[in-house]
Amino acid sequence: MQKTSVRLLKLLSLLQARRDWPGALLADRLDVSPRTVRRDVDRLRGLGYPVAAVKGPDGGYRLDAGAELPPLLFDDGQAVALAVALRLAAAEGSGVAEDAVRALLTVRQLMPARLRRRIDTLEVATARPPGSRPDPPVDTGVLAALGSAVHAREVLRFDYASPGGAAGDGGPLGPPPRRAEPHRLVARAGRWYLLAWDLDRDAWRTFRVDRLTPRPPAGPRFTPREIPGGDAGAFVAARFQGANGPGGPPCRGEVVLDLPAAAAAPFVREGTVEELGPRRCRLVLDSWSWTGMAADIARFDAGIEVVGPDGLRDAVARLAERFAAAVGRPGAGSP
Repeated sequence: MQKTSVRLLKLLSLLQARRDWPGALLADRLDVSPRTVRRDVDRLRGLGYPVAAVKGPDGGYRLDAGAELPPLLFDDGQAVALAVALRLAAAEGSGVAEDAVRALLTVRQLMPARLRRRIDTLEVATARPPGSRPDPPVDTGVLAALGSAVHAREVLRFDYASPGGAAGDGGPLGPPPRRAEPHRLVARAGRWYLLAWDLDRDAWRTFRVDRLTPRPPAGPRFTPREIPGGDAGAFVAARFQGANGPGGPPCRGEVVLDLPAAAAAPFVREGTVEELGPRRCRLVLDSWSWTGMAADIARFDAGIEVVGPDGLRDAVARLAERFAAAVGRPGAGSP
C-alpha cells in the first residue's frame, strides 16, 4: 500500500481534477477501501483543505474553492511539467517572459527542497531565426481581459494601433473603436494574436494583442461562429502564408527538376514531390507570391522546367533578369 503522504497527495490531485468524485470511484482509483478514503479526507480537512461531502446514492467528495486554501501540492510529474512550461514561456518570450520568470520563482518557493533541486536542473533554450526581432511586450491584463471576453462570448470594443502608428481613440482626429466577436487567443512564434469576427468588416480577422487596447464596457453576448477549418491555430498560421482563409496560399505552380525526388523532398516546405524517373521529379509548390515561389525554386542546384502557370513563368523570367543584371551579364530576356 502507498505511504499515507503519497496517497494524500494523489487524493488531492484527483480532487483538483474534477468537481465531484463518488467515494467508491476514489477508492478504486487509489486502490484502497472507502473507509481509508474517508480517513484521508479527514486528514486533508485537518491540513486546511475544504473538502465537502456530496450527498447522493453513492456519496462523494468535492474540493471547494476558498480564500484560506493552503498552497497547492505537486507530485514530481506535475512539478517538472509546470517548471518546463514556465521556462519555455520565459525562453520563447510571447510577451510574458518576465511574468513567467516571476511565476516560476514563486512556485519554486512553495516546493520542497527535493523538487526545487529537480526543477533547478532544467535549462531550456529556444532557437530564433537569424535577424528576428525581439518579441513585443504584452500586457498580461490585456490577455486576461481578452480571455474573459472569449470565455463570456461578449462583443469586444477596442482601439488598434497600426504597425507604425498609434491606436485610434475614437476622438475627432482618430478612428472609432473596432468591434469584433472574439473567438480564440493564439500564440505563434513568440507573439499573441486574437482571432475574431470583425463586425465592421463582416469577416474573420487576426489582431496582434500587443497593438490592441480593450475599451470597457464589453458589448452584448454573441453566438460563436464556426472557425473555418475548425482549427484556430491552423487558420492563423495560414494567414501568415498569405492564405485568404483555410484554403492555403493563393499561388500554386508546377516545375520539373533534374533531381531525384528523394534529394528534393527534404527542402520542400509548402508543396509535394513526385518521382518521374531516376533523376527527375515533379514539384508542385504553394506560396504567398509568384516571386517568392520562383526564389524557392532557385534554391535547387539543378535544371528546371517550368510547367506553369504563366504567373510562375513571368516571375522566373524577372528573377533571371535581376540575377543576370546583378553580375553584369545580359538579361535572360522576356518570356
